[in-house]
Amino acid sequence: MATTSKPAITSTSQELYGVPITLEGSSVLHQMFRFRWAEWRKLTDAQRHEITREAASVLEKMEHDVNGQTAVFSMLAKGDLLLVHFRNSFDQLKQAELELARLKLSDYLELITSYLSVVELGLYESSVKLFRSLRERGIEPHTPEWDAAIADTIKRQTEAMQPRLFPQIPPARYICFYPMDRRRGEDKNWYSLPIEERQRQMEEHGLVGRRYAGTVKQIITGSIGFDDWEWGVDLFADDPLIFKKLIYEMRFDEVSAVYALFGKFFVGVRVPASGLEQLCDGKLPQ
Repeated sequence: MATTSKPAITSTSQELYGVPITLEGSSVLHQMFRFRWAEWRKLTDAQRHEITREAASVLEKMEHDVNGQTAVFSMLAKGDLLLVHFRNSFDQLKQAELELARLKLSDYLELITSYLSVVELGLYESSVKLFRSLRERGIEPHTPEWDAAIADTIKRQTEAMQPRLFPQIPPARYICFYPMDRRRGEDKNWYSLPIEERQRQMEEHGLVGRRYAGTVKQIITGSIGFDDWEWGVDLFADDPLIFKKLIYEMRFDEVSAVYALFGKFFVGVRVPASGLEQLCDGKLPQ
């Protein structure tokens, strides 16, 4: 049977440069653990108290680290404990890992999975405006003039976006974390779309999220080159049903319906470090 090959994806001189500018901020690590309850029950009350007191003391300091924050969540369904670390660098994330590994409590924690990423802001609108301006002036990509214009935009936007690039972990009661990709395949390839079309779809996508601005806080992190998916999404809210409503509604806009591929979802309930001993006794702190 004869076969036909699909034409190669090409760009024309009329298309704008396709790679949007991104800004990067906090380094982020999610750690998902299973608790070894059978081994834990073999300990005496005094031993359990000593172990949880040590862990709580360290985690309380990590909750207010000068280089970021750590938040503890009691995870539902897929495990027992979710730790979320925001720091200013990968080195500081590694130090957080080492501090946890030294705890006696770590002997009773089994790492299920983890996720490494950085807070990312994609500047689609600014990129399109800048790329059009540079094209009108006859400035080609990757020339010294182009690189200088990009660097100036990144500098100005980074200064303006500091609170979003280095956010505080919201104090909401619940968290929902999931990784995602922009689906790629023979028929649909997000990265082959012109940047103006991607901007249009992302703007439509963002309108949905803005309608939930008063009830949910969203933090997007980029993980290309760092982990198995392209982005991580953290949602924080005081009502977990908001996660379902928001994500369900977003499934109907074009960028999600056609191009989004989602990984596993992890949901947890916030637990202050001071409530760790109560949690390890099988009681959820209020």
